[in-house]
Amino acid sequence: MADHPQPDFSPQSDSSPQTWKLTLAYDGTDFQGWQVQPGLRTIQGELQSALGRVTGESPLPQGSGRTDAGVHALAQVSSFALRAPIPPDNLLRAVNRTLPPSIRISEARTVRSTFHARHSAIAKTYEYRVLRGTDSPPFLCPPFLARYVYACPWPLPLDALQTCARLFEGEHDFLSFAATDPDLSHRESDLAEIQIQNAKPPTVPPESTVRTIHSSAWEQRPTQDGELLVYRIRGNGFLHHMVRNLVGTMIDVARGQLALVEIPRILSARSRSEAGPTAPARGLFLHSVDYPPEP
Repeated sequence: MADHPQPDFSPQSDSSPQTWKLTLAYDGTDFQGWQVQPGLRTIQGELQSALGRVTGESPLPQGSGRTDAGVHALAQVSSFALRAPIPPDNLLRAVNRTLPPSIRISEARTVRSTFHARHSAIAKTYEYRVLRGTDSPPFLCPPFLARYVYACPWPLPLDALQTCARLFEGEHDFLSFAATDPDLSHRESDLAEIQIQNAKPPTVPPESTVRTIHSSAWEQRPTQDGELLVYRIRGNGFLHHMVRNLVGTMIDVARGQLALVEIPRILSARSRSEAGPTAPARGLFLHSVDYPPEP
């Protein structure tokens, strides 16, 4: 049987570029985060390569956020421009065929030219998943969950976690929960990109450490493999390692290693050394990204 001919997606010289929006999910375990890095395997790099193989163009896809090494996504959003005249369904199928199986695009469509995956976002939601230990029988994390949860061997009272989570709602300076290394390269690249593309500035200035948290709560989900606790937080922006540092601090409170009354003091201290440890990357998921309604 003869092979089916591949559609010609090569860009036409007289084609105007179209702005594309992709929604994708990925298992971040085997990648060094979202952002392209020389000699390292990244989500952005894999997506750029796949687009190049399918369309003959190699735009650098911009993500709604730069997830770290080992962090996963349920609905990351990416935007870029293409000249190739491709129907959205065809692009989705063709790029998924060439991407590794740990990255999958769930939606592909063209949008207005002013759309930018990061700068147009008005809110993001992250989830952090903890497999809670019990006193008896001895706690074991199932191997098929180990890549996607933080397995805690200690009993963690849900009410203590919930009370602590509520203290982070509202507008606060979260410098105490940011990574100790200021991400100057990200700030500079953000500003340079805005100048080059004449794009809308981000909702939160890159140099600010003040964020507004719309909701912050834990829930317990039934599972056959132990007690799964899921922390969900939605806000207008997040600092580097912020969610993982919040989770590490809340676990210290639930374990009795840190008093709940210390949380306001930690926020006002604006010092990373005052907060708890950084929870492992494997439990963190970018859940969803919100944008204004399209006209």
